[in-house]
Amino acid sequence: MEGRPVYEVVSGLLEIFSAMFQGYCLQYFIGSFMESRMQSRKINALAATVLYGVLRLGVGFFLPKSYGSFGTFVKLAAIMCTILVVVLLCYRGVEKLTVFLIGAFMAANEISFFLSYMIFKLEDKVFRLWDWEIVSERMFSLEVYYMVSVIIVIGLNALRCVAASALLYFSLKRIVKDYREKDYCIHRTELLFILAPALVSLMICTLLRVTVETTESSIPELLYDRYPLLIIIVPVILLLLLFSIMSGVKLFQDMIGWNREKSSRIILEKQVSCLQEHMGEMERVYSGIRGMRHDMKNTVSVIMQLAAGKEEGREKELYAYLEELNRSMDRLEFRFKTGNTVVDTLLNMKYHEITRLVPDLQMDVEELKFPEKLFIQSYDIGIILGNALDNAIEACRKLKAKEPDAEAFIRISSFQRRELFFLNVENSFDGMLVRKPQKEFPVTDKADRENHGIGLVNIKSTAEKYLGTTDFKVKGRVFILSVMMKNEKEEK
Repeated sequence: MEGRPVYEVVSGLLEIFSAMFQGYCLQYFIGSFMESRMQSRKINALAATVLYGVLRLGVGFFLPKSYGSFGTFVKLAAIMCTILVVVLLCYRGVEKLTVFLIGAFMAANEISFFLSYMIFKLEDKVFRLWDWEIVSERMFSLEVYYMVSVIIVIGLNALRCVAASALLYFSLKRIVKDYREKDYCIHRTELLFILAPALVSLMICTLLRVTVETTESSIPELLYDRYPLLIIIVPVILLLLLFSIMSGVKLFQDMIGWNREKSSRIILEKQVSCLQEHMGEMERVYSGIRGMRHDMKNTVSVIMQLAAGKEEGREKELYAYLEELNRSMDRLEFRFKTGNTVVDTLLNMKYHEITRLVPDLQMDVEELKFPEKLFIQSYDIGIILGNALDNAIEACRKLKAKEPDAEAFIRISSFQRRELFFLNVENSFDGMLVRKPQKEFPVTDKADRENHGIGLVNIKSTAEKYLGTTDFKVKGRVFILSVMMKNEKEEK
């Protein structure tokens, strides 16, 4: 019976592999949502993998492997505590979403185990065929029979282990891929929405562990042997449960996307309304300037009378009058004149905002030029510039708050290459840029992340209307936003 020690050794190795691979899947799953405690993500991932693997093997070693009700719940509780220990020791930022991550991992792990358990039914078929070979006297050596039997058992166990590991990994990978808004602050009802399928799956798998093996006349019997139809029904139910977990996540993320798009439209509508209001104000200013031409003669007459008077104090009165006239003219002056009415209005509006928030900020638009034939709607250019300037002003404000003596500037430039129109916005910032994996743009550090941080998304969606793209780069402490759009007449 030399095959038995070999079988035990291989089974032990498969158990170690399974525990360590589960640890790898856990660190991949949790690490996609939470920040590592260690500076090196690779070292943190390795530590989480090994820690889970060791604790998981310890749970399997010290707790009984029976499928009794009490033993099953104790084992599940121990596994949950193991996952919680790994999360607390290796990751930071534990919040409501962590509950879903632990529940989803345990549910996917249990479903993967029971689906791979179906391979044991394949083992029965193989052994029946093998016994038939012996009975039909095609093979007579018992040593060969026993050795081949051990190889079959080891091979099927290895197949089951690989199948469970692969199913677990790809299930978690799908959830990570579909859960796009990883920085979204989830609410309690939303947590219950995505957690419910995982909890139901976990309870059904627990029920299977309790009932899968029964005893009839002191003889253990599998539930599948008593009810053969369950061989088909149980895997279908498990697959539907796994699908419900992944579908729940995808539906939840789609709902966030729809709400974000709705918020984006509301913000765009407010920007359009604000832009239209300032356009009307600009028109009124122009009308005021035209009206002042008619009043200029009267103004000159008043000045001449004040200058001709010889009474004491007339010179001071004249000086005060001229000073007030100068201030009135300053209010009518437009600092930026690019030739595009919408852009001029926006720039002057933002400039007044800048002088209030960051008085010494330098704003340069000398290189902002538009081609004679501009097929891009001025409204869309206003949306792009408005969002870009909002981000730039906020970055400069933060910089000056941290370093009052730092140079704060915003430079806007544009140029045309063939049918492509390029718009660049450069601004100084404090050098702190938060990037997250699987995120196209930097993450906002504002408290209300649900309503903020969509400026770059609005810029991108507007550029895509003209078959364009949006990109950014950082040079030292200068943030450079580049927008490319196709400037050609739309074919009808």
